[in-house]
Order: sequence, then structure tokens, then C-alpha cells
Amino acid sequence: MLEVFYPDELQDSAFDLDYEAYAKAGYKAILFDIDNTLVPHGAPADDRSVALFARLRELSFKTCLVSNNKEPRVKPFADRVGSAYLCKAGKPFKRGYEEAMRLLGSDADTTLVIGDQIFTDIWGARLLGIHTILTRPIHPKEEIQIVLKRYLEKIVLWFYHKRKRNG
Repeated sequence: MLEVFYPDELQDSAFDLDYEAYAKAGYKAILFDIDNTLVPHGAPADDRSVALFARLRELSFKTCLVSNNKEPRVKPFADRVGSAYLCKAGKPFKRGYEEAMRLLGSDADTTLVIGDQIFTDIWGARLLGIHTILTRPIHPKEEIQIVLKRYLEKIVLWFYHKRKRNG
């Protein structure tokens, strides 16, 4: 029942992933959340994010920032890291993911989604069969509606870990 919320992978950080292995596995596009996935909530793109996106371009990945935020938040970040972007994406609904894949010319089989929230980043991507990677939030300070969702995420992750342990 909760499986639709389970990420395909749980990783500490978007910055520590083996992107070379994903490229070898045939992935060509990556859809990223911004806040608390790449930088603390509301922070501008930092040097670490710029370096990550440069590395991804070297590996021939196409990237798109998929955010529920408005353009004044998303566009400057996208410009700094050199990525396509989609603001007011309506996550977790499928429309935003589908539009981002159209922008990049990818499909569910060649796309990764990386984000820190189960109920926005992971759930919608899972509904489309996209490979999902849930990262730990970068910073504990979050908006109240996200704090409330984190309690529900703990329940989902408890069952996720139980399933992993029991094979």
C-alpha cells in the first residue's frame, strides 16, 4: 500500500551520487528539486551546485530543476547552475514531470528524479515509473507545512526500512 511512496534509492546527498554509474546504466536526464536537495531552503545556488551541474554536463546529462516555487526563486538558480527549469510544477502531480521530460527529450526509462521530499518529489515520479532518489534534507529549518509532512514521511520510511530488512 505504501510502496507508491517508496524511493528506488535513499541516499545522503545529491552531491555524493555515482553519476558515472547512472550514465553507464543508460540514464540521460535528471530532474532535481532545489530547496533542501541542492541548497538550504531559499538559498541561492552555491559553488558546490554550480560544480555539480558542470560535472553532469561533462557526463552528457540533461538537467531540469522542477520546483513548485515561482520563477523569481527558480530562474536565478537555474541560470547560475546552467540548467533548464520548470517553476510552479504542481508536484506531485504527473504534469510537471511529464513537461520536464518533454523539455529534455527524455522518458521515464532514461530519467532520474532527485529530491528530499517523499510526498512531492518522489510520489509523482513513481506514478510515472521514473527512477527516484530520495536525499536527506540539507538543513533542518523548513516551512511549517513541510515540517508537518516530515512526520508522515517518518512513517513511510519506517515501513520502507522494514521492507528492506525483510527482503
